[in-house]
Amino acid sequence: MIRKFITRVFGRKAPGASGEPAVIGVGKHGIRRDAISSGSRRTVETLQKNGYKAYVVGGAVRDLIAGLVPKDYDVATNATPEQVRRCFRRARIIGRRFQIVHVMMGSETIEVTTFRGHHDQHVGNKAQTDDQGRVLRDNVFGSEKDDAARRDFTVNALYFDPTSETIVDYHHGVADLKQKTLRMIGDPKIRYREDPVRMLRAVRLAAKLGLTIDPAAGRPIREMSELIENVPPSRLFDEMLKLLTSGHAVRCVEQLRAEGLHHGLLPLLDVILEQPMGERFVMLALENTDRRVREGKPISPGFLFATLLWHEVLAKWDALMTGGDRQALTRIPALFQAMDEVLDVQAEKLAITRRIAGDIKDIWALQPRFEQRSGKRPFGVLEQPRFRAGYDFLLLRAESGEVDGELGQWWTDFMNHDGDARSAMLLPARASETKKRRRRKRRIAPDSSTETAE
Repeated sequence: MIRKFITRVFGRKAPGASGEPAVIGVGKHGIRRDAISSGSRRTVETLQKNGYKAYVVGGAVRDLIAGLVPKDYDVATNATPEQVRRCFRRARIIGRRFQIVHVMMGSETIEVTTFRGHHDQHVGNKAQTDDQGRVLRDNVFGSEKDDAARRDFTVNALYFDPTSETIVDYHHGVADLKQKTLRMIGDPKIRYREDPVRMLRAVRLAAKLGLTIDPAAGRPIREMSELIENVPPSRLFDEMLKLLTSGHAVRCVEQLRAEGLHHGLLPLLDVILEQPMGERFVMLALENTDRRVREGKPISPGFLFATLLWHEVLAKWDALMTGGDRQALTRIPALFQAMDEVLDVQAEKLAITRRIAGDIKDIWALQPRFEQRSGKRPFGVLEQPRFRAGYDFLLLRAESGEVDGELGQWWTDFMNHDGDARSAMLLPARASETKKRRRRKRRIAPDSSTETAE
């Protein structure tokens, strides 16, 4: 009864209906024009004044209906990229696979896309694909209806007109949102072959919006998961970053595991999640990230990936110090080699940027330095650019039980004191450290006979 009522209210048509979209008024969907950003509203209004169709589309509309605050706003129009550019003083065309226009409205950058058509609907317009069916190049314009059919999930195929405050809904996305269902547009197997990233996107949207993946869309995921290996590392990294910084990372990882998609996305993430210490550490990190997102605080991708890969570094580090099939390394050289090996393996799957990889290494390299609490070394650690991130990482290790909580508390106290109070906290130098310092002093001490001769 509830399902029938929602279907009647939000316009779901029976299969075989005319194909005309449902036009849903503000009284039913609840989105007012002032709920969207001023930049996106002005962009739509400008295009409409120039005689074109234009809507706010996709994720922004979906999130507003779900009661969430959108991160950004996209606009779709029947104007070509060149026509869009001529409508605005500050706009530029970007993209090769499919041209879009970035319209600058004050501090906002609005992404404007021309309605897309079916890539095989006209002779000569067939999309370029690889051997497994993944679309490589696809630059075909189409109608508003075509554009809606090209989108992945029904909840993403929503078109909001701020002028009339109506939503144009071709695939019953509003009803699906109300019914908490994530449904694929078209044949899921074909759509996953076109773009395997859609499998990850299904997991992210289901976790973020609290939706149940429709069985027709969910069943093929496990059997087709190997297609993700064919996705370029840069795209996979972007999608994983969205997933892990969505504010629902814990649910996303749990869903990844349930769908069988966690294998290979992050090297040995499946093994890490089966180790009590490793799983506790990873989940604490993800919970911390989710909390910061909910509180509107900044998050660091470098810190997040450092936590996800840390236990792999620990395993490599230990193996390099014990030797095995090769010569054993001393502690610090072993750590740096372990860091490089883990990130090299990672690069085969995810194209982590050089800057983020540098942040990850800085955080890892600080960990053994936190154990040095005598002499001048703790003062040097405080001056490190990534000290705060390394310190937070140390506290996470202590909370998970990897290191003694006393170590984290010592650094908390040392950081919050100053001057003589810090000096009083320093621990006595160990005998081995004292001997090393004496040997160094003897090596650099001036030769007395030379001084006399001079």
